[in-house]
Amino acid sequence: MTPHDAEKVLADAEVVPCAEMQLADARKLVEACLAEGVPALVHREACSKPSCSPKFQVLVRPEDTPRVASLLQQRWMDSLEREGLVPAGRAPQAVPEEGELPCPACGTAAPLVQGACSDCGLQLE
Repeated sequence: MTPHDAEKVLADAEVVPCAEMQLADARKLVEACLAEGVPALVHREACSKPSCSPKFQVLVRPEDTPRVASLLQQRWMDSLEREGLVPAGRAPQAVPEEGELPCPACGTAAPLVQGACSDCGLQLE
């Protein structure tokens, strides 16, 4: 899928932010989504405070969020493997059709605790 195709698909669709990050990282995630056939766009989230640093959101359709979560988790596991830091006995979990999405950092599929992963503490909300 090309960026132009994604713009056409998302033009009239409901979109939700699935990640917020620096521009370079947001662009890489969008490229990965497009390569997997998931339409995604980068959007700048404006902050009215002068002290805010620029933040960029990756926007997708709500039904595509599990696929993006799976992509993020795989990218995280790939980076751990490259660095030789794969936790012993910890394999990536598949995104369940129903239930909790796995944490992109550690793969735990459990309810959030105050907006954070119940296992590793990554703030997700």
